[in-house]
Amino acid sequence: MRDLQLLHDIAKELKDEERGFTALYVANEIINLLQLEDADASNRALSLSSQFFAEGNGAGQHVIHAVGHCHMDCAWLWPYDETKRKCSRSWSATLELMDRYPEWTFACSSAQQYKWVQTLYPGLFQRIKQSVASGRFIPVGGSWVEMDGYLPSGESMCRQMLFGQKYFIENFGIQCTEFWLPDTFGYSAQLPQIIQHFGMTRFFTQKISWNLFNKFPHHTFFWKGLDGSKVLSHFAPGDSYHMEAKVGEFVKTIRNFEDKGRSCKSIFLFGHGDGGQGPTEDMLENLKRLKDVNGLPRVKLSTPGEFFSSIEQTDLQNLCTWSGELYLEMHNGTYTTQSKIKWYNRRCESLLHTLEFLGTLCYVSNLREYPFKELDAIWESVLLNQFHDVLPGSSVEIANIDARKIYFQALSSGTTLLTDLLHTLSTENSAHEVGNAPTHLPTVVNSLGWSRTEVVAVEHTPCVEQKDSEGNSYCLVTVCGYSVSPCTPCIEYHPVTVRQTSFADGSGETIIMSNNKVYAEIDRAGCLTVLKYVLDPISQTYSRNLLSGNANQFTLYDDIPLFWDAWDVMDYHQETRRCLTEVLTSAIVKEEGPLRCSVEWNENRKFLKVEFPLDIVSDHVTYESQFGHIRRPTHRNTSWDSAKYEVCCQKWMDLSDYSSGVAILNDCKYGCSVTQYSTLSLSLLRAPKSPDPTADMGSHQFTYAILPHGGSIQDSGVIQSAAALNTPLIVMDEVPKVAASSLFTTDQPSVVIDTVKLSEDSRETGSRCVIIRCYESFGGSCEATLSLSPNYTMSSAKECNGLEREVEDLKIKQHSFTASFGPFKVKTFKILF
Repeated sequence: MRDLQLLHDIAKELKDEERGFTALYVANEIINLLQLEDADASNRALSLSSQFFAEGNGAGQHVIHAVGHCHMDCAWLWPYDETKRKCSRSWSATLELMDRYPEWTFACSSAQQYKWVQTLYPGLFQRIKQSVASGRFIPVGGSWVEMDGYLPSGESMCRQMLFGQKYFIENFGIQCTEFWLPDTFGYSAQLPQIIQHFGMTRFFTQKISWNLFNKFPHHTFFWKGLDGSKVLSHFAPGDSYHMEAKVGEFVKTIRNFEDKGRSCKSIFLFGHGDGGQGPTEDMLENLKRLKDVNGLPRVKLSTPGEFFSSIEQTDLQNLCTWSGELYLEMHNGTYTTQSKIKWYNRRCESLLHTLEFLGTLCYVSNLREYPFKELDAIWESVLLNQFHDVLPGSSVEIANIDARKIYFQALSSGTTLLTDLLHTLSTENSAHEVGNAPTHLPTVVNSLGWSRTEVVAVEHTPCVEQKDSEGNSYCLVTVCGYSVSPCTPCIEYHPVTVRQTSFADGSGETIIMSNNKVYAEIDRAGCLTVLKYVLDPISQTYSRNLLSGNANQFTLYDDIPLFWDAWDVMDYHQETRRCLTEVLTSAIVKEEGPLRCSVEWNENRKFLKVEFPLDIVSDHVTYESQFGHIRRPTHRNTSWDSAKYEVCCQKWMDLSDYSSGVAILNDCKYGCSVTQYSTLSLSLLRAPKSPDPTADMGSHQFTYAILPHGGSIQDSGVIQSAAALNTPLIVMDEVPKVAASSLFTTDQPSVVIDTVKLSEDSRETGSRCVIIRCYESFGGSCEATLSLSPNYTMSSAKECNGLEREVEDLKIKQHSFTASFGPFKVKTFKILF
């Protein structure tokens, strides 16, 4: 019956070709042969079908590399706990099938899933280890989970690969060479560099085949990242990661392949996926029969490594290059859905950044051991929740409840550790005397790599500059980067002045706010009507008004997608724009700081945004991405431009011309857009009803800020201001034990010291090696000198890859070393104290 089914499918798929007619006639002859009273009929029928399948192809026929696979969602229409059981069932069935079909191999990603099996099913894990050792059960991907490709920070993406590769190396002795991400909703332009930094040179996916407007022009190509790094990439031309070895799938694969002439090979992933199971006996039997059949592509059971190696041996010189992000023209609602999960993610990323710096400072100051165990547990929780159906918000309610619980526990554990680290760094002496007679300035923790001048809430200090209506004290202070030190009060302090003017018709008042940096007017609805920055603080001259209409304008849209409720925002939602102009009370100035928004949200399939129409002409908007920024068009000249009506950013977006610009900063939002060429919109909340009918219902708090500036993004502090919004200064009441100086500094403002942590090999060796990860943030080349505080000794400095393997010794001069950076280049250094 299998043979007859395959003949039928060949006749159907090749109905206008000679080979299709041949299959039809053979099938017809077999049916005529099969008579119940003829005992030998089945043997003669089998001989006919075998003869047909034995008629092979020519040497130049397209070769399909069939790879067994079981795409396993960590959570989606089920919670994490169910996936743990799915892994055990699916992988047990896979191993049993391998015993019966010794010729095929199985590719499997996600270190987290292996660890679940290792913990819960140790016997099964030992069988997997044996199969890995024999080369049949193949770990791929090199990441902790198959994470989202846009939403995690640059450092989170690095940790996905560090934790994943480290797990595979420690448990199987294998370092993955292929980054495996078949089902995420777009791919950051920095992924090629990050992939290479962690020892991988190849990339596999298929999701871009879901594009709604434009067909991607390649299947085998080089993908060039933001810094110029290239990785060999392949998209399965069968447009699926769970094919069933049917004739139609093979025919589609060869017909759909976009790089004919440049290559004649492709990957074919077979096995039931999403919810598990993997390959079946029927699939393997089909593959056996179709391995070399005239009229069809050749099929060979293969591995990802074998496929990519074959491309590298024969086809590299023929391949095209795609530069920049791989934007998926679908599922762009996932930048906004499940706002609370995204809020938790950003908070955890920021907290981990601070904890690692403080843990390192304590360790190199001989105050305590580095908290590897606590940090690992928090990181693993955060990395798990960055799975491509959890952080994007496309899972069922029970999975989202689990994710929020995991995030809450991670934040709680991190906050406890933060308190412990701050206590370790503090002396018993308070920063003020009993009786409120102040003797010391407040101690401030700055876990960013540059000096900051900001307003902080303080107690018992001689530098109080301002009090709010509730009696809280505030001080404008300056504190150096990567330090725990007494702050320096700012000498030239210019607090914001606020005054109100009434409209002539008595309909309300305008609030006017100004200081030596900015001038703004706000109407009764809370909209900005005028926004200027100061050109000359002495003469109090201002720029032109940078707004072309009411900014901070909330808008509501109908949000009813055609296909996937939680995933998609359709372009036609823009036609339903409605401004929210009615207010219950007029706007008042309640507190200082960025715009903090509190929303009680109980809508049904609505989309809330906040708009900023600007009087700025530019053909592009700049958006922060991982370790850098990218430009996207403000116009809709082509279908590729038009498809980007809703896009993703990290902490900021900016519209600038040669002389002026405006940046929108945020503390937990990712979705954004530009309309009418110069109106920036930040996407705030959605209300999809499937697969989680409670998505985003309830109370929300989030913060965003509008930053007018002169000059370029690079010169105006946009990058630093957005980072500061997400990583507030921490005020301590005690005097610190460590000296008041920056642990690490750089002489180039374009080079950001993004991460300070203890090295992985310090776990076993106890060595005093510190890792610093830096990147060039402006988009240009430079020579940067990185310096250690003179309170410590630098014994050696080495450049290393993301796995912290040394690649180059660096020459030390006193407490410093120099390194070259290309545009948006990420570099990791290992410093021995």
